[in-house]
Amino acid sequence: MHVTHLSLADFRSYARVEVPLDPGVTAFVGPNGQGKTNLVEAVGYLATLGSHRVSSDAPLVRRGAERAVVRAVVRQGERQQLVELELNPGRANRARINRSSQVRPRDVLGIVRTVLFAPEDLALVKGDPGERRRFLDELVTARSPRMAGVRSDYERVLKQRNTLLKTAAMARRHGGGSGGGALSTLDVWDQHLARAGAELLAHRTALVAALGPLTDKAYERLAPGGGPVVLEYRSPVEGGSREEFYEGMLAALADARRQEIERGVTLVGPHRDDLLLRLGELPAKGYASHGESWSYALALRLASYDLLRGEGNEPVLVLDDVFAELDVRRRERLAELVAHGEQVLVTAAVEEDVPGVLAGARYAVAEGEVARL
Repeated sequence: MHVTHLSLADFRSYARVEVPLDPGVTAFVGPNGQGKTNLVEAVGYLATLGSHRVSSDAPLVRRGAERAVVRAVVRQGERQQLVELELNPGRANRARINRSSQVRPRDVLGIVRTVLFAPEDLALVKGDPGERRRFLDELVTARSPRMAGVRSDYERVLKQRNTLLKTAAMARRHGGGSGGGALSTLDVWDQHLARAGAELLAHRTALVAALGPLTDKAYERLAPGGGPVVLEYRSPVEGGSREEFYEGMLAALADARRQEIERGVTLVGPHRDDLLLRLGELPAKGYASHGESWSYALALRLASYDLLRGEGNEPVLVLDDVFAELDVRRRERLAELVAHGEQVLVTAAVEEDVPGVLAGARYAVAEGEVARL
């Protein structure tokens, strides 16, 4: 799968830009702050409905504009599709496929698949659990786009359940008794939360099982002899099948109910879990050096790429200002590992940052203009 054309309107710094793209390697080169990352960020948005740089859509819309449009032509084998997203901060986003009538934004998931390397990836190793949960959930959705709906259902139920618990907690603190009126439907919300949570847990744990050996292999290729690395999903809810996770989550919610009512928040579920990254016998967070942390983050992304590619739909590989962060040894090894991808998009401040093995198309990016060299 590869993108053959990218079109942006009022996205980030671009009032309008049209960029034809070829298979193989394409590098966007130019000084920092000129809009290189904005281009690959747009491709990533089509794949995940989110940005790797910000948590909301508002910063993605050019200053002074009401909305932004990201449009791409995508080819997979002999099939070609046009996918379009309209970003409307504060209102519902819109989506179209092949200029048809409007579809839900999540209906476009799976048309574009990406694996993105960026300086922010260091947070996968050094950051808080939310970074690792997001990594898992984006990859789960890339493998199974319908999981976007499951994630949305889980977040909706979680929000409503937290509101219920908060109301009960406030009632207790202000002399309103046990908050029984607010809690009368808690069992029903437990069931809804456990149903969506169990499906998410089943997909996350299956993903970690598949990703672990691939991550260890990728780390060995990046830093020979530096491993092994082991991924471990950490959750108080045990299970294997969705039904086992469902029963386990109901039991865990029941055990935590008194504490949840006191604190006014849901304490059990996928939103509280973590992915433990081990390097040798120790957790990578807090023990791995800066270089080891970088290698670990890169290994996670390389493993993601290998996993998706092995499932029959090779993703677009995006290397966003990564090479400037790496020493020469890691830079060359990474370049050799990705050089033969179906489509590789690279951003770099200077041409010298792009390893020679990544030969291909070059674009100069400066002052809002994108020109092929």
